Amino acid sequence: MKKIALIGSTGSIGRQTVAVCARYPERFRIVAMAANASEEHFAAQVRSVRPAFAALRTGGGVPDLPQGVRFARGEEAFAEACAYAGADVAVIAVTGFAGLKAALLAIGAGMDIALANKESLVAGGDLVMAAAREKGVNIFPVDSEHSAIWQCLHFDRAAPFSKLILTASGGALRDVPLERLPFVTAQDALAHPNWDMGEKITVDCATMLNKGFEVIEAMHLYGARLSQIEVLVHRESIVHSMVRFADGAVLAQLGSPSMQLPIQLALTWPERLDCGVPPVDFARLGALHFEEADARRYPCFSLALACAQKGGGLPCVLNAAGEVAVSAFLRGQIKYPQIADIIERTLGASLGGGTESYAALEALDAAARAYASALLVS
Repeated sequence: MKKIALIGSTGSIGRQTVAVCARYPERFRIVAMAANASEEHFAAQVRSVRPAFAALRTGGGVPDLPQGVRFARGEEAFAEACAYAGADVAVIAVTGFAGLKAALLAIGAGMDIALANKESLVAGGDLVMAAAREKGVNIFPVDSEHSAIWQCLHFDRAAPFSKLILTASGGALRDVPLERLPFVTAQDALAHPNWDMGEKITVDCATMLNKGFEVIEAMHLYGARLSQIEVLVHRESIVHSMVRFADGAVLAQLGSPSMQLPIQLALTWPERLDCGVPPVDFARLGALHFEEADARRYPCFSLALACAQKGGGLPCVLNAAGEVAVSAFLRGQIKYPQIADIIERTLGASLGGGTESYAALEALDAAARAYASALLVS
């Protein structure tokens, strides 16, 4: 039986991980769970799953939990869950910069990680990959695109390739006329046509910032140069990504748009089990479409590619500014096009800071957040 530490249990990936584990209780047991807040939902999860240890990052009282579940709050409790001694693998499903700390703690404890958190590799990819090599642990990609590439490479992240082709849905606003974008609401941006995800990543799909993140992830996960990565908008979200090889052959991974497949595969690899996702009906599917991303519609994507090219601390700044800007948009504090404006202005600031350690990245992240937050009221 595989024992799992689930970090970020109340988000979209966390909830689906609970469902995957419930489908095969003889194979999986969640022994530790952690969440940032969402106390009522978290308590309900704990009552259902009954892990050995449950942790909430925020302060407060003690929720009503079953006997036999040890519960704690605060940063130390969160860290304990990330590096829980009884776990074999940590599912890093927490969103944002916090995922970097969770990933490093789990790797430091010698655990394999099933990585759903993009920001871990965007903000601190060099640290994460170096730590994983040092500890000899596996990183199993949970992002649908990176799971697709992993599968096309026959589960060998070191396998040779000519080009990685990431697909993008284009997000909820892909057909909105450009002149209407300043007037779209958060509700408009959250109405994703294909995927059911959390708010932050759904807005990032609309801006294609998430696809820029995935480019940076691919550079770390597969040792790819930026020139070896191509991104195509694929409206149907059936082809989750492709790999081109030296002889010109292209392998693609196809499937219905559901995160349960990549989540489950990260836990069952190399075995494949039924995951309750309906198969694609090719006879009724119709045409599949691919097109280049429009730089006018997706300026955040262009900014992310520039950060991928320049490297250093810029990807960390990109992520921090993006978190601040998207949060402000969801609150109705800024208009949609201002997301890209705030990111660009923050990237242009001389923030300094290093990337040689988690502490250095944490300081750079804080400086970028402070700068971006100041722009909201300027």
